[in-house]
Amino acid sequence: MLPRSFRIALFGLACLVVVWASLAPTTALPSVSLWDKVEHLTAYLGLTVLGAAAFPHRLSRLAAGLFGGGVAVEIAQSLMGWGRQGDPADALANTFGIALGLLAVLALRALIKVKAPAGGE
Repeated sequence: MLPRSFRIALFGLACLVVVWASLAPTTALPSVSLWDKVEHLTAYLGLTVLGAAAFPHRLSRLAAGLFGGGVAVEIAQSLMGWGRQGDPADALANTFGIALGLLAVLALRALIKVKAPAGGE
């Protein structure tokens, strides 16, 4: 596994990229052909998985922080110009991404535990 400091740095960088992509003027962003809600879900699923690798014993705090950050970004979009507008459906898509990321992390953890021999056998 990668060193924890690297995992934390990678998670922090990913958070910065998502915030920038969420708040930058729409003209500054690359064109992506996915449905907007899929982009939100994918971004927050990725943040959740990276965050779980960085903070494996703080999943509930991670989820709460990502949820709060996603809502804050939507509020910021609704208050600023630059062609951005907040959308509650985006916050919902973010939340589904967080939930799916948590499910993936927990399923992977359960799978790893099942494959590990009991009692060091």
